[in-house]
Amino acid sequence: MEIPEKVLKLRYHFLGALLFCLTLFSFIHMAPRFMTLLAYFWPLFLSTALVLALVFFFAKASPLPSTDATSLHTAGQGLLDYVAGHHEPPLDTRHKSD
Repeated sequence: MEIPEKVLKLRYHFLGALLFCLTLFSFIHMAPRFMTLLAYFWPLFLSTALVLALVFFFAKASPLPSTDATSLHTAGQGLLDYVAGHHEPPLDTRHKSD
């Protein structure tokens, strides 16, 4: 009598394992083959590989310009002031009503 009680305790585990096996089996048999996917997507894979190769090539070939941190900070501060709305007044301060 002990074995059926233990089997009943584990019925959800057995059901989950069976469901997992059936799902895996159906994916293996219904999914397209790897070569079919490769034949369909080879232009995408090739173009992505070429773009990545060019990015790595240009990253190695062109050195970064040497700038100090203060010039980067002032450039960033000017951009933040512009975005925040702290614009400098235009040279022509006359209004149309004048």
